[in-house]
Amino acid sequence: MMYKTILTGVTAYISTGLDYLVILMVIFGRVKHQDRWLVLIGDFLGTIVLVGSSLALAFFLGFVPAPWLLGLLGLIPIFLGIKLWVQGDDDDEAAIASKVTDPKSLIGSVALITMATCGADNVGIYVPLFTTVATNEIPLILLTFAVMVVIFWELGYRLACLPKVAMILDRQGRYITVAVYILLGLYILWENGTVQHLLAIK
Repeated sequence: MMYKTILTGVTAYISTGLDYLVILMVIFGRVKHQDRWLVLIGDFLGTIVLVGSSLALAFFLGFVPAPWLLGLLGLIPIFLGIKLWVQGDDDDEAAIASKVTDPKSLIGSVALITMATCGADNVGIYVPLFTTVATNEIPLILLTFAVMVVIFWELGYRLACLPKVAMILDRQGRYITVAVYILLGLYILWENGTVQHLLAIK
């Protein structure tokens, strides 16, 4: 059960983090080596706000009596996946890079970039996830998210030095994200018994 919970947390973070990994590479391309720790702090702050908001929404939705109704939240990541597939990603790399030129405001800038570029996607994924898992599993998922923030921060820094890898991730990351969004949505629909309930009605 513990491994399943960790895998769920890792999958959820990767689904929302692949696009952000490209953004991290853009940021690292503009900041000095000694300032990269400030990027991590800003990343954590932005992530804490997004995860905290998702937990609060999930808490209130937890009062919904029928679990299969909560499963309908799985339609959100499916919608986000289809939207990303059709419309693509509209993040402006030049605008992002221009916001991280001043080391004095780097932490706040990274936190705002994290919330602005990942807000809708993260909340759209995390709220259905938190309403699906058991309450005692949430601390482990939060710990998994914290570890993944550090891993992606380090990965983003390393990949910023490898333009060819960054180019491949920029091109293919979108399709990987689409696939994971849709699979997560289907998992949430199934885990909450929504699919079974709708099939039983028929």
